[in-house]
Amino acid sequence: MAEPEGRWSPGRTETDAEEFRPVLEIVQPARQRRLTVLLRLLLLIPHFIVLFVLHIAAFFTVIVGWFAALVLGRLPDPVFRFLSGVLGYDMRVSASDMLLIDRYPPFALTPPADYPARIEVRPTPLNRLAVLFRVFLMIPAAIVQSLAVYGWWALAFVWWLITLVLGRMPRPLFEATTATLRYRMRFTAYVMMLTPAYPKGLFGDDAFAGATRAPHPGARPLVLSSAAKWLVVLFLVLGLAGHVTSSVTASTTDDTPATRLLGP
Repeated sequence: MAEPEGRWSPGRTETDAEEFRPVLEIVQPARQRRLTVLLRLLLLIPHFIVLFVLHIAAFFTVIVGWFAALVLGRLPDPVFRFLSGVLGYDMRVSASDMLLIDRYPPFALTPPADYPARIEVRPTPLNRLAVLFRVFLMIPAAIVQSLAVYGWWALAFVWWLITLVLGRMPRPLFEATTATLRYRMRFTAYVMMLTPAYPKGLFGDDAFAGATRAPHPGARPLVLSSAAKWLVVLFLVLGLAGHVTSSVTASTTDDTPATRLLGP
């Protein structure tokens, strides 16, 4: 099981809610080295290769876990440990390539205790009916996470340039990016059956805003400023526009040969 990652407890936190949802905690660095920002994607190529292999292994493990969960009402411990390890590895690499952290990810399923990007998932009983229909239930969340992530990457060059020039990611952008990545993490955890909790919290944890008594460099609970929420809306709009444009372009391309065959 993944280690609990909370290093800050302002009182009532998200983990105290009735239904526990997977936690992504990222501590924003005060500064980022411009050279590592400049070469970020190149530096992460070895991790992308490792993730490719891990995702293949995770795919088959999820299939095994799905059958096991239907019988047992939970994931077997070895399956849970492996999938949570893969998810954590994925999130550490993603936090780096989305410019949220500056520290290089370790080549390990379990990170050092002081690593600035960590997840927390808990083995929980699963509803067999929800497991049976998981592939259908996840469709709405899949659409939301696809739009948000696609929208972030649509302007990735702008976010990279801002971080490169300033030597840091502005706080509203950090919050919006963390919210996007956390939603993807929760969606993936739901797909992997690491949690029965449906993905939520794309716009932050407003219910816990009163618990924050002092500024905190991390993101637990994740309370978004108004500017950060507008950035999340921008991600969604850009994602929708990108998908619509891609669909129209694909449709036009598919229709062109038929038009030429019919001719005037």
